[in-house]
Amino acid sequence: MSMATTQVAQPMTGEQLDLLCINTIRTLSIDAVQAANSGHPGTPMALAPLVYTIWNRVMRFDPQDPIWPNRDRFVLSNGHASMLLWSVLHLTKTQAVNAEYESLGQPAVTLDDIRRFRQLDSRAPGHPEYHWTSGVEATTGPLGQGVANSVGMAIAQKWLAARYNRPGFDVFDYNTYAVCGDGCMMEGISSEAASLAGHLGLDNLCWVYDNNHITIEGNTRITFTEDIAARFLGYGWNVLRVGDANDVDRIQQALEIFQKTTGRPTFIILDSHIGYGSPHRQDTAEAHGEPLGEEEIRLTKRFYGWPENAKFLVPGGVYERFAAGIGARGAEAREEWTKLFEAYRKAYPELAAEVDQIERRELPAGWDRNLPSFPADAKGMAGRDASGKVLNVLAQNIPWFLGGSGDLGPSNRTLLTYEGAGNLEPDTPGGKTVHFGIREHSMAAIVNGLSLSKIRAFGATFFIFSDYMRPAIRLSAIMELPTVFVFTHDAMGDGEDGPTHQPVEQLASLRAVPGLVVIRPADANEVVEAYRYVMQLRHEPAVLALSRQPLPTLDRSKYAPASGVVKGAYVLADAPGGNPEVILIASGSEVTLAVNAHETLLGEGIRSRVVSMPSWDIFEHQSQEYRDSVLPPAVKARVAIEQASTFGWAQYVGDAGRIIGMKTFGASAPLKELQKKFGFEPDRVVAVAKEVLGRK
Repeated sequence: MSMATTQVAQPMTGEQLDLLCINTIRTLSIDAVQAANSGHPGTPMALAPLVYTIWNRVMRFDPQDPIWPNRDRFVLSNGHASMLLWSVLHLTKTQAVNAEYESLGQPAVTLDDIRRFRQLDSRAPGHPEYHWTSGVEATTGPLGQGVANSVGMAIAQKWLAARYNRPGFDVFDYNTYAVCGDGCMMEGISSEAASLAGHLGLDNLCWVYDNNHITIEGNTRITFTEDIAARFLGYGWNVLRVGDANDVDRIQQALEIFQKTTGRPTFIILDSHIGYGSPHRQDTAEAHGEPLGEEEIRLTKRFYGWPENAKFLVPGGVYERFAAGIGARGAEAREEWTKLFEAYRKAYPELAAEVDQIERRELPAGWDRNLPSFPADAKGMAGRDASGKVLNVLAQNIPWFLGGSGDLGPSNRTLLTYEGAGNLEPDTPGGKTVHFGIREHSMAAIVNGLSLSKIRAFGATFFIFSDYMRPAIRLSAIMELPTVFVFTHDAMGDGEDGPTHQPVEQLASLRAVPGLVVIRPADANEVVEAYRYVMQLRHEPAVLALSRQPLPTLDRSKYAPASGVVKGAYVLADAPGGNPEVILIASGSEVTLAVNAHETLLGEGIRSRVVSMPSWDIFEHQSQEYRDSVLPPAVKARVAIEQASTFGWAQYVGDAGRIIGMKTFGASAPLKELQKKFGFEPDRVVAVAKEVLGRK
């Protein structure tokens, strides 16, 4: 007799109920993948016991309040196994929360969502999607990203505890659990993230590695034969092994060892067989990436002792088992924390108010006070230098604003040097400067993890190395996180380093990412206004592309104020009477070049206008009326100037306009020689402007 049928006939033991719940997760996964004719059934079948144990026996999570601040975090890094998550979110009756952090009084994932797995508008999409389905802590799918996010979450807990916990008030003491597979372990980002986690001694972090020896192409022995236990021991992790993925007691014992381990993160190697169930389907790549088929499903359900023809069956007792486990444990933990926080609020009202603001992604009063204003200066200031001054002010005004660079703090000017800032290190987890090391990819994903924890965070490097970060930047945009990516050396300013260090296509590439705000400021005051804009974002990440070399600080008594940055583009300098015959459009270091050409043109009686366009994205969100006021449709003579790829500028200059930009990679030479070679000089701009006007 099957477990699914005997539960009506006689009371079930706890062990039988556990197995019933596990097989419910398995069969929901099988049925959902089959109905969608798409997806990965093998991993959910193999890992159902693990996920059941974490959720129903170990994790502190209240399904009635899935955004409770001190909840444990669960990240499914092998996101192709998303049915694991949809199953437990449904079976625990996790509640939906909206973008304003209000409970909607309805389930996050319904059984109908699971029936429509991978279908349009289902809350059970193909991979976990943060902000789309409540209970999802991070969008995962690109392998390795989730485990790197989990490092950011663990750092966040350490930082929050250092700032807000007080004797008798452990306001933040949650753990982060991440489940990962062979793909995550092969991706380089996991090595970067694990190395930093080991250095920081993140004993609140547990990764569980599904060691099943199978990837899409076959057995991992064809590519992946390293001693992974030795690898993680080398990183400074506590390494445990559970030899049977179906042994929930052993799994729980390993998780309890993690909870008692101090000074080191924990790595649990879980030996499993993918597609565990019907014996003849074990150790096959097909079980990983394809629906099983109706006949195989019947055999598998028979192996589980399940009604063979039942679809999306949740037997009696399953919902109740989860309610008695994670439901009761989570509710009790949240109620205790709520009482603790009420007492904390009375004892430390200012700190409690900060926690409230963090959770709502708000900024403290006066967050932009004392931001610098730079006087006109022909010699000027580098964008990176202005940025460093702004960052140090913002980090003092916003206690939960922190970050750092990929080993380039002195060059990016991201070191927070004010008194009391400190470095975030194993013994000083409350420091404000994070040293990510030369780990750009994981830095971006860790910054995402910090942001997922509601901390305002930034990461920085040279603009050219944004290529190493691109997958995580893209996910930041997908997740709608207000992360900040600070990039310096935005063009040819470090000329002698040559084309390997001179960004050409990066601006166009990042401008193409939906929802990513890219800003390239023209002078020190535009840098200030760029940060003023960026810090108020709640659902968009931002990229700041800043110069290495000094840029003249424009005389704002003569030219328009830098506050025009908030519009994405603005008229910086204009012809007398505001009736231009030619428009010069530029960003960053080329704005001064356009201004110089503009002055020459005016002297020759040619009515020109200079438009500073630091952000295409912001400009495109302005009204048509405003955009037409900056770029009048009737004025066809236009010249765009930017030390980057010309790709995309045609939309602003039109068929009659010209673009002075890069159509090749750069070269190794001093900056002035490069500017001459590639045509970034005032005389060249003047000549092109005359050409588009049909004049010599």
